[in-house]
Amino acid sequence: QRYQKGQRIFLQGNPCTGLYAVREGTILLRRMDIHGNSVIVRMVEPGQTLGYRTFFSSTPFYTASAEASTDCTLCFVSREKVAPLLTKNPRVTLAFLGRLADDLESAESCRLQFSNLPVRGRVAQILLLLKHNHGTVIDNGDIVIELPMSRQNLAEMVGARPESVSRAISSLQTENVAHFNGRQVLIPDLDLVLDEVEPCE
Repeated sequence: QRYQKGQRIFLQGNPCTGLYAVREGTILLRRMDIHGNSVIVRMVEPGQTLGYRTFFSSTPFYTASAEASTDCTLCFVSREKVAPLLTKNPRVTLAFLGRLADDLESAESCRLQFSNLPVRGRVAQILLLLKHNHGTVIDNGDIVIELPMSRQNLAEMVGARPESVSRAISSLQTENVAHFNGRQVLIPDLDLVLDEVEPCE
């Protein structure tokens, strides 16, 4: 199934009818609280599975909404097809359980690290995460990252106001750590970005 940038894949509160495997593109998972405020809780990249947390939980409804941050191609496998596969092949079940455990550990580590970083460090951390799937090394050794999200979405991911993120970006540019031009980010020295996410003394 193909989804265009900005298109919803499923909505928070909808019943979980199966699993999605991401072939191309970036998906943003967005969760809304009881006051109607939404925040991006996770990115899902090619090779990852979408919706499996709800699939394996006791809650039959999605706890977050998924939207295409870029044009995406997904493979959907219905619950009716997945259930017999898990029953007949315990290795597949164990693989999903392992992914759940890895995701939980990653989320806890990221949350702990974020809590000890200023906004500028959180922006740098997001750049490091995006580098793997959206970064390219050009001829002179600089890294170019194509941001798969808007500045507003970036602010949601780092848990800060857009104006705070704008100030952080300005300071990163002033000190030649990263240069932002629209949705393109140029990193002249990766070590400077890594220095930004070192734990605070």
